[in-house]
Order: sequence, then C-alpha cells, then structure tokens
Amino acid sequence: MFDRDKYLEEIDANGYAIIEDVFSPEFIQKAKRELESAIEKEVLYHKGKRDYVDYGMVLMCSMYGGAFIELFDNPKLIDPVNAVLGESCIVYAYTSSSMPPNKSNYSKRIHVDSPRLIPGYITTFGVFIALDDMTEENGTMWFLPGSHLTIDTPSEEYFTSHAKRLICKAGSVMFLNPRMWHRGGDNNTDKWRHATTISFVRPYMKQRIDIPRAMSEIDISSYSETAKQKLGFYAQVPANYDEYYLPKELRKFKQSAE
Repeated sequence: MFDRDKYLEEIDANGYAIIEDVFSPEFIQKAKRELESAIEKEVLYHKGKRDYVDYGMVLMCSMYGGAFIELFDNPKLIDPVNAVLGESCIVYAYTSSSMPPNKSNYSKRIHVDSPRLIPGYITTFGVFIALDDMTEENGTMWFLPGSHLTIDTPSEEYFTSHAKRLICKAGSVMFLNPRMWHRGGDNNTDKWRHATTISFVRPYMKQRIDIPRAMSEIDISSYSETAKQKLGFYAQVPANYDEYYLPKELRKFKQSAE
C-alpha cells in the first residue's frame, strides 16, 4: 500500500524515496531484452561505432515501444510521480542508464539533473528503474541525501564521505528530486548493468526532445491514455490558428497546467 504522506515527507526531507517490487521479474526480463536490442539499434544509428560518448545509453526509450510504453500503466510507478508533480505532468527525458562491463560512463561526475532550484516548488522529478540488482560492484549510483536544497557543487572529499550507495533489487525504483547531487560508479563486473531513467516535468515545460514529433510516424493507437498523456501527446502547443480553435476534444493541449 502506497503511503502518500510518508513518501512525500521523505522526498521533501531527503530528496529521494526507494520503493521495492514496483515491477515484476517477468516485466524486468522483458524490459532488459528490449533494452539490449535498443542499444544495438542505437549503435547502428552511430554507424556501427561503439566509442561515442553516450554508448550504452538509449536516448529516447519510447521510440522502441513494448515494455518502455507498458510501464506507464503501472500505478506503482505513476502514482508516486503524480503525487509530486500532479497528474498532468509529462516526460521530459526518457533514457537508459546502462553501464558496460568493466567500464563507467558519462554519469560518473558529481552532478544534478536539473539546474533549477525554486524553494517550495518542484519543476522536475525523476525515477531510476533498476533492471538489474544494483550493487557496489556493478557501478550503482552514489547520492547525497538532503543535497537537493543546496546550490553549490559539493567537494569531492565531502561527497565521498557523506554520500550513500543505491543498493536495491531489480524491479525497485528510486524516486528522486533531480536537484539532489549524485554520480555513477564503476562497473567492475563482466556483465552489463541495466537501468532506465525518466525525468518528468510540468506540462507547460518543453521536452528534451519533442517526443510527439519524434514519434509522429509510429502507430500509437494501441497506447493507453495514460501513456499518451505522459509522453506529451496531450501537451502539444498549437501550430496555427486552426489548431488553436479546434473543439476541445480535438486539441493537442488537453490538460490543465498544474
């Protein structure tokens, strides 16, 4: 049972909350297979090279359908997000966070995922979905609890001595204020370490990539209303007078701007 009040207290005080068993083992295995296939397709986009800076990161997971779309219909994922940003929130960015065997990746620097700090008002909210068990050996995230309220980058020494590691089972989700300072580790195993990350924003904000336009040639008729709403299909700005004056049920912007 989702304890909304306790969860919001954790987010406010610590900048994060971890919920276990959000996804079933069957879903996790399907998502991993589809993610590994998507990684190879991204390699083809880069002309078969594997030395580009984002190797192992799928830039827009929603392009590949399947589990990447189905997860929006899981209330264990969506209810905690809506509790922070409201039901009208949409996806800003939807990427994988996979770490190759015996390597690190672009996430290793101490950083935040959102530059905005507005006291008392969260504009962006993130989820980190563990598709593998997260361990110290496979490069799981370091994070600094409570640091979502600070502007200055913590020193290497301070971060190292005060940060925690995300240790959790596959199927768990870390819900986090992206203002919290964090970084990736080193994968010291012989296997890939897979995860996906989704950043949500208020519906009046721009997406990192215009998802509806990027997916304009993909048949989304089988997608649920929740999936289409979260991907931004109901938060598109009218392109001209004709679109602006359409009946409400035909408009591209169909929701309140919470």
